[in-house]
Amino acid sequence: MIKSLLIANRGEIACRIIRTARSLGIRTIAVYSDADAKALHVRQADEAVHIGPSPARESYLVGEKIIAAAKATGAEAIHPGYGFLSENAEFAQAVLDAGLVWVGPKPASIEAMGLKDAAKALMQAAGVPVTPGYMGENQDPAFLAEQAAEIGYPVLIKAVAGGGGKGMRLVESAADFTDALASCQREAAASFGNAHVLIEKYIQRPRHIEVQVFGDSHGNVVHLFERDCSLQRRHQKVIEEAPAPGMDEATRAELCAAAVRAAKAVDYIGAGTIEFIADASEGLRADRIWFMEMNTRLQVEHPVTEEITGVDLVEWQLRVASGEPLPLKQDELSINGWAMEARLYAEDPAKGFLPAIGPLEHLRFGEHLRIDTGVEEGGAVSPFYDPMIAKLIAHGTSRAAAIETLLTGVDETEVWPVRTNAGFLGLLLEHPDFQCGDVDTGLIGRDLDSLVHPPKPEADELAEAAALLAASPGSGPWSAALGFRANAAPRAEARLADDSGNLHIVALEEVEADEPANEVLTFSAGFARRFTLERVGGGAHHSAHDGDILSPMPGKVIAVEVSQGQAVTKGQKLLTLEAMKMEHTLVAPFDGVVAELAATPGAQVQVEALLARIEAAE
Repeated sequence: MIKSLLIANRGEIACRIIRTARSLGIRTIAVYSDADAKALHVRQADEAVHIGPSPARESYLVGEKIIAAAKATGAEAIHPGYGFLSENAEFAQAVLDAGLVWVGPKPASIEAMGLKDAAKALMQAAGVPVTPGYMGENQDPAFLAEQAAEIGYPVLIKAVAGGGGKGMRLVESAADFTDALASCQREAAASFGNAHVLIEKYIQRPRHIEVQVFGDSHGNVVHLFERDCSLQRRHQKVIEEAPAPGMDEATRAELCAAAVRAAKAVDYIGAGTIEFIADASEGLRADRIWFMEMNTRLQVEHPVTEEITGVDLVEWQLRVASGEPLPLKQDELSINGWAMEARLYAEDPAKGFLPAIGPLEHLRFGEHLRIDTGVEEGGAVSPFYDPMIAKLIAHGTSRAAAIETLLTGVDETEVWPVRTNAGFLGLLLEHPDFQCGDVDTGLIGRDLDSLVHPPKPEADELAEAAALLAASPGSGPWSAALGFRANAAPRAEARLADDSGNLHIVALEEVEADEPANEVLTFSAGFARRFTLERVGGGAHHSAHDGDILSPMPGKVIAVEVSQGQAVTKGQKLLTLEAMKMEHTLVAPFDGVVAELAATPGAQVQVEALLARIEAAE
């Protein structure tokens, strides 16, 4: 068994690997950037090495620094986690050339599956069905447009070196193809250093189903059943579950057998995932499920597989990398119950899911859940990396039981002042189609409006907020701020404004509070609200700066779609910001005129920098 392990990653996956390594008696070494100097994974490891400035390209993506850190600390092996260098064949080979153990597949296997076009050709040769599309070398825009027309719209443009939804665009018609291709290629080049794309038929009622596979150096390959990852937004997974709802045993057997064939075709060693797309218009059928790609690493959603199989996949990775055979044979693996994972992100669904950054002054997770996280109360969400706060994982004897447990956990989740998608997750879990297992990748998009806006606060939540505020200094029952009169009846009204600008009138019988407060936070069903007092005669808050378009994070302006003085309508695209390797579109908050335009293409901007100002139309 490996005795010492350097983890070439950060955040929750680094903490996850450390947890298993410690249980096996393995010494762990963390690496960290400037931004992560006080991070949880740094403190949990036995040793930690600083590898550079905050941007990933200057630290976590510099293979030479990571290998040097491994040698300096006497590490025997390197585990890449997921993301960063985990699927970089050159880095894997450099680790091996340095005399270190690589906890992952052979570099040749990574290379074979790293480019989507080559991988699909390889899968076809192995008898694994693939979706129709164009995977050739010709990248001329006019030629690609012809191929898209021949395949038939809608089509999906995908970066051949892509992943995680980056470098991917859905195109509904020929009129949109050219702009979508250019945007996709820009994002692909920025994220992966490779602008090459492929085009494939877009399945109208798609489900994203993947199979966990595992191989060892003794020629054994097994599957650990399937996961359903159909709940996605912009191709980013939101909630994953195992097994897949509606999967019968015959279809499962064919699907998992195809996944094993795919792994064997590249002589696969270690943990990997074969991703399939299913046309769910007639339920799950083996003849309507096609190979999409292989992820040659551990997946973000691996915990749901662990929960239903009782297997520690990180332990298996370390044992296989140490030369041991797989701990279990195929007939020794079985499904036990149901598991679900929800990704808790620092982002604001009501503002287009813009990533949020800042300190985590208050952080609480629900009970009865497995929590995989890399942050803690008192820490912060950095602008330099993925804004995931935690993975909330539930297991139950049935799908309904897993949903109930996860819903309760979401309801008990409290994060402040950073905005999160917790409330969005709760509404999604309660969605009637999800509840009955009728899922596909378009579910969120179809009902987005009903999923992103907080419901009105319940009466008891308002009453509690009013009582606490009324007890704050200078706010007795005679205070004008509460709308009370000195000789009023015992029952009075409090006028509360939340931080979304909504006004609530609350009837009060009496005021009791343990401690005074000038503002009150409440948490309900995953939604965080901050209440303040509204003076009598006041309406909903409408700031003079409501029309200010501020940069939600540090980034680069890559496109400006309007000019100063131009009339715009609510929802109209104003400009595009590139940040966290993703493109973010900023739109007009209401009908009006561009009174000020401070953004220019190519400009680097800081968080909350004024980019434009919209004045309401009279």
